[in-house]
Amino acid sequence: MKPANVVHREEIAWTEAAQGQFRYRRVSFTAAAGMRQLGASLYELDPGASAFPRHYHCANEEAIYVLEGEGMLSVGAAEVRMRAGDFAALPRGSEYAHRLRNCSDQPLKYLCFSTMIEPDVGVYPDSNKVGFFAGAAPGGDQSLRRLSGMFRLEDGVGYFDRESDA
Repeated sequence: MKPANVVHREEIAWTEAAQGQFRYRRVSFTAAAGMRQLGASLYELDPGASAFPRHYHCANEEAIYVLEGEGMLSVGAAEVRMRAGDFAALPRGSEYAHRLRNCSDQPLKYLCFSTMIEPDVGVYPDSNKVGFFAGAAPGGDQSLRRLSGMFRLEDGVGYFDRESDA
């Protein structure tokens, strides 16, 4: 008999997301293994695909370990070719804005780990957007999410905007 926190990849269904060049298949180990402070997922990217736009977090750190295939990791102004066996640490903050894309003709499989601190703010510098997540960290259990949103930075309002006593 195995402990409740041991799961096998085949026990967890793949989820998929796709919009343009952003498309992936994902197995999330986090909830299945009962984790709350550490996120762990297996990702698979088709040739030419990225899972997410270039972004950085204000609260959470991420890490990537490549299992199969090759990709190009953009971090800040640098680009680094990633291949099986490579590990990348992605601390929080603007200097670590990152995006991994599959630049080969074979699938790219990698493990992604993250701290699961909430609330968190994600910043998307290429599209000038900001997202916030409260109740569950990005990649966490959506049913626990109390508040979240995605906004263009240029749509900001003043601190006292629409306050009846201002």
